[in-house]
Amino acid sequence: MRIDRRSFLQMSVLAGGGLALNLYRSPLAKAQGPGKPPDLTPQAFIQIAPTGIVTIMARASETGQGMRNMLPMLIAEELDVDWKDVRVQQADLDEKKYGPQFSGGSANTPMGWDPMRRVGAAGRQLLIAAAAQTWSVPAADCTTKSGRVLHAASGRSAGYGELAAKAAALPAPALSSVKLKDPKDYRIIGHSQTGVDTHTIITGKPIFGIDMSLPGMLYATIQKTPVFAGKMKTANLDEIKTLPGVRHVLVIEGTIKPAAATPWEAGMDSGIAIVADTWWQAQQARKQLKVEWDPGPAVAQTSEGFEKRAGELLQAPPVTTIRKYGDVDAALKSSAKIVEATYQYPFIAHATMEPQGCTAHWKDGKLEMWTSSTLPSDGRGLIAKTLAIKESDITTHMVRGGGSFGRRLQNDYAVETAWIAKQIDVPVKLLWSREDDIAHDPFRPGGTVGLKGGLDAQGKLTVWRHHLITFGDDKHTASGGEIGADSYPSGFAPAYGLYTSAQPLMLRTGALRAPGDNAYCWVAQSFIDEMTHAAGRDPLEFQLDLLSNKQVPWSGVGPDEHEPTGQDALVPARYKGVLQLVAEKSGWAKRAKEPGRGMGIAAWFCHLGYFAEVADVSVDESNKVTIHHVWAVGDVGSQIINPRAAESISYGGVIDGLSEMVQEITLSDGKVMQSNFHNHPLIRMKQVPPIDLYWIKTDYAPTGLGEPTLPPILPAVGNAIFAATGKRVRTLPLQKSGFSLA
Repeated sequence: MRIDRRSFLQMSVLAGGGLALNLYRSPLAKAQGPGKPPDLTPQAFIQIAPTGIVTIMARASETGQGMRNMLPMLIAEELDVDWKDVRVQQADLDEKKYGPQFSGGSANTPMGWDPMRRVGAAGRQLLIAAAAQTWSVPAADCTTKSGRVLHAASGRSAGYGELAAKAAALPAPALSSVKLKDPKDYRIIGHSQTGVDTHTIITGKPIFGIDMSLPGMLYATIQKTPVFAGKMKTANLDEIKTLPGVRHVLVIEGTIKPAAATPWEAGMDSGIAIVADTWWQAQQARKQLKVEWDPGPAVAQTSEGFEKRAGELLQAPPVTTIRKYGDVDAALKSSAKIVEATYQYPFIAHATMEPQGCTAHWKDGKLEMWTSSTLPSDGRGLIAKTLAIKESDITTHMVRGGGSFGRRLQNDYAVETAWIAKQIDVPVKLLWSREDDIAHDPFRPGGTVGLKGGLDAQGKLTVWRHHLITFGDDKHTASGGEIGADSYPSGFAPAYGLYTSAQPLMLRTGALRAPGDNAYCWVAQSFIDEMTHAAGRDPLEFQLDLLSNKQVPWSGVGPDEHEPTGQDALVPARYKGVLQLVAEKSGWAKRAKEPGRGMGIAAWFCHLGYFAEVADVSVDESNKVTIHHVWAVGDVGSQIINPRAAESISYGGVIDGLSEMVQEITLSDGKVMQSNFHNHPLIRMKQVPPIDLYWIKTDYAPTGLGEPTLPPILPAVGNAIFAATGKRVRTLPLQKSGFSLA
């Protein structure tokens, strides 16, 4: 009988009388400040083998953001074991057992910080109790170190593996009652730990979703309708069925309706699925497809049409008021100087390194899935609805994904795989091509923003009017196109108006890394820089002065808005702190004033984190931009849990933001015009500047890093280009403003 590594580990633990800790925690009130627990229902599952090796289940999906390290590190720290003795195993989807299993919104750190440590501390308490009973000594007299329980008075000690069976029979303590370590005693938290998958990745082991293989598995590809929500009219399906290796040709009617806008459409688009012995054969057959499509109403959509309509909406009264306080019109009339500008940013795709795909097996009315989704529970629900089966009939295995950046929050590819699997009744792996991935992404929606700002005679901000032209209908805003009432500088401008108007959209959109903030930071921080120069003031001094304004009380928000409280609320001192330190580290005050070279500064607060960044750029005579250096300062609370990983993800956020400055998705007759990295580029290694990263530790619970590192780099570079050339970047990608990256 063959036994794989996972089965062997589980069998050895149970057969050896090991300890299985199944620890739950009840929902707690939302965190309102330092030291209070986040609003979640977590659970960890710890296995201790008789040898003392500890296996910790990683509950969150992993797509490169480091959750498979970070959450187990929190447990291991309080369990008091050496990291070298820890093995991490990916949990299957079982939220009754493990609590919420997702990755997104930089949320796993703030949600996991307190409960995961308490899970580890509870395990340590059980092991101490087992040792105390064995030795007939008070538990208070026992301590732990490196996976052993120690009794100093008698000199006795025992390894966790020796105590595991006895500890398993004891009642688990309430997590709220366990004692946590003093941070000065941390030996894992705050110390760089190599990724649990690093060695397997660099040695090319098959651990990603794209690597999944099952006995007898077939491979699928889908020719999708080129226009969103279109339908097939005719195709040479009989001819395709005769091609080498082709086993099935299936027409997907699709579940997407051509509505004007949908808030979160993750269903199946229509198309033709080709299933073959190999993916190569499926792709070769696909190239011979001859399809006549009915494009439907979305054929009327064009980028030029969107831009024209946005201009019209800017001239009309806004449709929706998101937040308004003070007399905006009167403040504009009385201001000594008015600054006015229009900013435009495009649709862009996620462009994950691993295109979308999934593996599934339908058997005896039940479905088994292997998915890299970052919202696997939502995927299971959508699949159950599409296939008309119960969620309990779906087994979901979570496998590592090659990047997400918000893309794998949507489960369209998982639904497609499940549907195909049910039709053919054998294991199947669906893999999108790169061209599929670019053209059928849930895009970050574009937008146009009309801005007016007022300054008094001393060059201080008096009023801010912000009109966002987004996409949607009377009931919904297209996913990723919303803006919050607290979007900076809301609350800091003496008078403020934030308004939106929307135009119809027949296209899937969604969250992209730092959703909303990836565009709104660029707009707001660029316009602040415009106001700064109109006032004749230093950009840093202007920002610090603005943050010193007494905040306007929260009022007049829309029906769906809530007042930010606790760590949701912007703390001016933290915002100032990152600005001041990045200025110091970059030599902002002593920056050279020379033609063709300049420095720009920007900062932002999002996803509970604060980041400020300075870019040093030069622009040559042909308007090619060279980014010489970037300085970044972050404040994500009291601990950097895994410094090496924090550095990596922060660098990645800066680099990702630089790529967004040159990316764009355009539509013509409803079709996406981009298809691969040649026309939706990622910046090259030679274009990436040196990045100096610094941290400010503050007395707040740790928060995540996936999002907040990205937004400030866009306006920092744009503002630096202005400092170098006197030309303002108001339209992205850079090419549309006359610039390009060298």
